[in-house]
Amino acid sequence: MKTAVIVFPGSNRDRDMFHALELITGTRPLSVWHTETTLPDVDLVIVPGGFSYGDYLRSGAIAARSPILKDMIARANAGVSILGVCNGFQILTEAGLLPGALMRNAGLNFVCKEVLLETVNNTTRFSNAFAKGQVWRCPVAHHDGNYFADADTLKAIEDNGQVVFRYANGTNPNGSIHDIAGIINEKGNVLGMMPHPENLVEPLQGGTDGRALFESLISALETA
Repeated sequence: MKTAVIVFPGSNRDRDMFHALELITGTRPLSVWHTETTLPDVDLVIVPGGFSYGDYLRSGAIAARSPILKDMIARANAGVSILGVCNGFQILTEAGLLPGALMRNAGLNFVCKEVLLETVNNTTRFSNAFAKGQVWRCPVAHHDGNYFADADTLKAIEDNGQVVFRYANGTNPNGSIHDIAGIINEKGNVLGMMPHPENLVEPLQGGTDGRALFESLISALETA
C-alpha cells in the first residue's frame, strides 16, 4: 500500500504516522509539504495530528486553505482513501470533506489519556478488520475534539451508518455529541477520527489495538 502524509507547520504526529505505516505496510510513506500543489500517486493520503498554524482562528481552519488541499479534495472526490487523525479530522471538516465541526472540549482543557472506542460500523475500508461492536483501546491528545453537528446532519450521518467509532464505556473525553469519535463521508473513502490509532500499533507502545485500522485499509485494497 502506497501512502502519503501531508505535513503542515505545527504537525507533531507525522513521524508517529510514518513509523506506524512503515511498520505495518513495510513501505516508508511519502512526506508532502503543505505548499505542494500535487499529491503523488498513492492509495492512501493521511492528514496527521498536531496543531497546524498553532490552532489560530479555529483548529484546522488555516490548514484547510493550504495549496495541497485542492488536489487532496480532488483525490477524495475520485475515491482515493483519505484519513484525518485529530488535527487531521479538524482539517477535513474545515475543508468540507466531512460534516460537522470540532469544538473546544467540554471541560475547556487539553486532554491526553487513553480511551475506549466501540466499532459501530465495521463494513468500511477503514474498519473491516474489527468486529462489529468491538471495544478497543486508543490514546487521545487534543483540546478541540468535541464533535458537533446540527440535528438534521446528525440524523443523516447516524441513519447512513457514517459513525464508525464511538467513545465507549463512559470514556468520552471531550463531550462529543452521541459519543462520536470517528465518522466517514457518504462515499465511504474519507474517515476523520480524534483518537490516535498510530500510537498503539506495537507492544513497545503498550498494545496493538490500533493496528486493525491500518490492516483494514490493506485488506480493502487487496480485495478491490
